[in-house]
Formats: sequence, C-alpha cells, structure tokens
Amino acid sequence: MPDPNPDSPAAPPDAVCLAVEKAFDVLGRKWTGLIIRQLCDGPRHFCDVERGVPAVSARMLTERLKELEAAGIVTRTVDVGTPVRTTYALTRKGEALIPVMRGIEQWARAWSGP
Repeated sequence: MPDPNPDSPAAPPDAVCLAVEKAFDVLGRKWTGLIIRQLCDGPRHFCDVERGVPAVSARMLTERLKELEAAGIVTRTVDVGTPVRTTYALTRKGEALIPVMRGIEQWARAWSGP
C-alpha cells in the first residue's frame, strides 16, 4: 500500500503537488487565513471573529467557517442559553496551522512594505 504521507521520501512528486494543491484549495480562499488567525489564540464566539475581521460580511464569515468545519480545521459549538452563542475553535488539525500562520505573519511584517 502506498504511503499516504506526502512528506515521505517515497512519495512521488505528483502526490506532493496534489497535497499542496488541496491545502491551498482550502486555505487560499479569501478571508480564510484571517479567520484561522483569529482562532489561533483560542476559541472565539462568532461575534468576536466577526470583529477581528471587520471587512468580511456575516454571510461570508458563516460560509468560510462552515468550509473550515467541513475540512476538519474548525469545530463549532452552540452554547445553549439566552442569547444562543456559537463558539468556534481550532481542531488538532487546525492547531497544526498555528506555526504556519505565525510564520506568514512574520513574513508579512518583514516584507509587506512600510
């Protein structure tokens, strides 16, 4: 059985390209990186994520969060009470992106100009 890990020395180059392409299909969508960045510091209510990414509409934020949930990067918990609040958090898969997000943030600060 072939090794499913694209980092494996035995992984063919096209498997690596497909894995990277699949990652960018999810992570490269508009607002996704900023949403993940908001969750890097811990669970957040929907309104807190919305405040952290003020340019995104509530509809688009909801759509992106659903996509991230479907990809296994984010979990969604509905807190019963008045008012009903929805909390989003990174999964283990999502937490694996924290060093990547921190690296992108450092790169952006160093190279995005004045």
